[in-house]
Amino acid sequence: MPQTIYDLVFEGGGAKGSVFVGAMEAFNEKGYKTRRLVGTSAGAITATLLAAGFAPEEMLEAVNEQHEGKPRFDSFMDEPERADFNKEVVTNSDLMKMLRKIDLHIPSETLEQRVDEALIGGLMRSDLFCQLLSFTECGGLFVGDEFLKWIEEKITKKGFNAGITLKEFNEHEKVKNELSLVATDTDDHRMLVLNHRTAPNCPVIMAVRMSMSIPFVWQEVVWHEEWGRYLGKRITGHRIVDGGVLSNFPISLVNNTPQKGSHEEQVMGNDMAANDAGTIGFLIDESLEVQGQPKKTDSSVSKLKVTQRVIRLIDTMTGAHDNSEIVIHKDIVCRLPAQGYGTTEFAMEKTRLDALVRAGNESTKEFLNK
Repeated sequence: MPQTIYDLVFEGGGAKGSVFVGAMEAFNEKGYKTRRLVGTSAGAITATLLAAGFAPEEMLEAVNEQHEGKPRFDSFMDEPERADFNKEVVTNSDLMKMLRKIDLHIPSETLEQRVDEALIGGLMRSDLFCQLLSFTECGGLFVGDEFLKWIEEKITKKGFNAGITLKEFNEHEKVKNELSLVATDTDDHRMLVLNHRTAPNCPVIMAVRMSMSIPFVWQEVVWHEEWGRYLGKRITGHRIVDGGVLSNFPISLVNNTPQKGSHEEQVMGNDMAANDAGTIGFLIDESLEVQGQPKKTDSSVSKLKVTQRVIRLIDTMTGAHDNSEIVIHKDIVCRLPAQGYGTTEFAMEKTRLDALVRAGNESTKEFLNK
């Protein structure tokens, strides 16, 4: 009998993750069901929406959402403002330390202090300085609050409390799937698999925010005391970023029965044997052309050179997959076209977005028909 229940794994890829909407349209058309949902970054967003009960057509509505005449996703690149930084942060910042090394030959210490304060006040009126300050002090050029508002809206729309934890979410009567989201702890230099076993007190929306926090693009998330421990270890104050830093395509978490005492058993449990469900990994493949769309696009969202450099780096990073895992699991990997689409291309036109969704649908149909 053909398999009808699957564990699904979604790769990270920023704005390219809209291709998953088309993939899930094709998956649902087959009448298939899901058991475990695992995702990194954009894949974490997809996995969370599915676990919360979003149908593909609702996900399509979400990606097409508009705000002030622009795609709602474009607001995710929210630049920091002066109010985001208090005087103490600015005064003690690395940027100010560098500026103070410039000898102005001011004989009076009091006068020098006044000059410093005037300099701080003047610089904080500059949007570019605020963005650089966000980069040096918070680890990212953009704040990420607008994304957090968006994912909170989606969760509450389905009747969940905005602060619902991973444990509460897993135990909720509406949730039929086990959700696991991958992030990276830069203080411990390790991958985090956030779910009801490993971080039961972590809010779902913050787990998603951590998983999608592309380094240098969005500000790092600092782990709060009230989120509890990770696998029993206290990680309060640790800086957490995108799971794609260590595993952009974590398919190995679900495709094998974990060995006793292994890391996989610790984070995924041993109560779900691999043969209880099939596994499909949805991989964003930048080598596959999206019909009717240019092969390359400029994904820059700022005139600031450091921003452009970072985004080029991120586009390169997200295109470098977990190659060994793909080779091992190649028969269960569904490749979704995304050639020419940028990781931070959140402001794409509707026709371009529609083409990406359609490509995901057609590729998944072809894969499932095999």
